[in-house]
Amino acid sequence: MPDSADNVMDFDEWKEKKQGQDDRIEKCILKIAKGKIDYMKDLYDLTSTSVYGLALSILKNSDDAKDILHDCFLKIHSGASGYSSGGKPLAWIFTITKNLCIQKIREDSKTSDIPEEEYEAFIGVSDDVPVEDRMMIKECLTVLNDDERQIVVLHAVSGYKHKDIADFLEIPLPTVLSKYSRALKKLKERITKGGTYDG
Repeated sequence: MPDSADNVMDFDEWKEKKQGQDDRIEKCILKIAKGKIDYMKDLYDLTSTSVYGLALSILKNSDDAKDILHDCFLKIHSGASGYSSGGKPLAWIFTITKNLCIQKIREDSKTSDIPEEEYEAFIGVSDDVPVEDRMMIKECLTVLNDDERQIVVLHAVSGYKHKDIADFLEIPLPTVLSKYSRALKKLKERITKGGTYDG
């Protein structure tokens, strides 16, 4: 397995690997819009981990995140015809996810700290998730606060650019950059020392 500390510093490399997925994701959405439902499976395989990760980072409850994952793909199926091709298909999917999460929070007004079994549920959500991503996701859920967790999941795991994250989360770009930098420091401290970040 690669050195744990190196994994923290290789976020940009992971992001580059994932950027090529956008064309495939958009192709799936456009095919679904034309009634070709077989592409739902391909779209799920490409995006489910990121959708679940975002939902879990917001709701902090694995059962609720699984519900959002299910509801998101129902929304994609019913709303694919309204998708406007703009080169940011994952942003469209994440907007659906975020809106569903907000609706869920308004309905039950409950978020809580994620217990250990919730981490394992997320890490085990897909056998296709690379080991490095699984480790990084677990550390994100364990160490980071809500904003940091969402920014790192969106950037490192899902391949979002910082500017896009700022637009999506509706916060200034410098804030995203500073929170991301602080999150990296926390993660590096956690992984290299094997302990809890005290900053």
